[in-house]
Amino acid sequence: MKTTDLVAFASDPAFAVNGDMRVVAWNAAAETLLGYSAAEAVGQRCGHVLQAFYPTGEPLCSILCEGRACMGMGHKWSLAACRIRHRSGDMVAAGISTLVLPVDARTEPDGDAVAVIFMRNISGEAEEIGAVTPLRIFTMGQFGLAIAGEGLNVEGWKRKQAAMVLKILVSHLGRPVHRERLIEWLWPDADATRGWERLKVTVSYLRGKLRAGGGVEDVIETVGQSYLLRRDAVWVDSDAFASLVTAGLEFLADDNLGEARARFEEAESLYRGNYLEDEPYAEWCAEEREHLREVHLELLAGMAKTYAAEGLYMEASRVCRTALYHDPCRESFLRALLENLVNFGRPDWAEAHYASWCRSLDDEYGLQPTDETLRVYRDLVAGRSAAAS
Repeated sequence: MKTTDLVAFASDPAFAVNGDMRVVAWNAAAETLLGYSAAEAVGQRCGHVLQAFYPTGEPLCSILCEGRACMGMGHKWSLAACRIRHRSGDMVAAGISTLVLPVDARTEPDGDAVAVIFMRNISGEAEEIGAVTPLRIFTMGQFGLAIAGEGLNVEGWKRKQAAMVLKILVSHLGRPVHRERLIEWLWPDADATRGWERLKVTVSYLRGKLRAGGGVEDVIETVGQSYLLRRDAVWVDSDAFASLVTAGLEFLADDNLGEARARFEEAESLYRGNYLEDEPYAEWCAEEREHLREVHLELLAGMAKTYAAEGLYMEASRVCRTALYHDPCRESFLRALLENLVNFGRPDWAEAHYASWCRSLDDEYGLQPTDETLRVYRDLVAGRSAAAS
């Protein structure tokens, strides 16, 4: 019996996936549970169909999925409760169990099933799942909030300083911020008494808005004379971004290019712009913004190395150009760009990029290329371009 036959014979909602986590079989019970027909599900990535979340609200269907990692190594995996998105957009509470072929027992051709995933509707048993959905905070680019997939209309809040309080607490995630610092940043001209009254009212308003949106209780804790945003009660895109970059760099150091690229591309998808770009002059987020700027450049450097090692020279060149747009003086990216374009067989493009970059460096900063960059240009580009002409 083939692995996929188990799906058809299963009484529970079930589907099978191959090594790339693409659905290769989908039974009628799964269609009843989630609304997708076999024709719609088969061929799609598992995560694109399920769009599932842990009970904490953290995405289950991401590159960091525990199930993906376990099944890839031939280990069984289960989850007592999660939320899976129905085709209609509603969330279905479900438990998950798996039947996974050990790696050394996989004799079917590549592309065939390596695991069967069984789902069990627990909507009547797990009403508490919805009560632990955390606040999702988006800080990369435009600031935004969401709870259980629903965006909160922050711009419609009557007390505009409430959003500012939350932004400050996010930039100090998991660390208490003394009320005097908050008052200083929010109302620099107010005396201590008036500032404290304003802050109490503003924090109360903020807590009320988060509760009304479905957030957990005490997401903002009072710690002595300070306030703290609980790390365990929120998901923050910048936090996930930095974790993915770190994981990608570790995989790259181990020469695991596929896993490194997956982490890097997931991190790139989270980067929608500079950290809290709607607060460009705020000192309270300047340190975190600069830190994430460096993390972004580390991401781009890692992506460029990974693509180049895989022979994807145009993709590596794209990443280098993106990095130079963000930091034109980071010459390591210019050198990598030249090398990738030459490896792609276009030293003429490399020469044109080099000339354009030199002009911009001189016009905007009054600088000249370093000796190392000049040497790389001469070794990689100048000789080949002259020979080609």
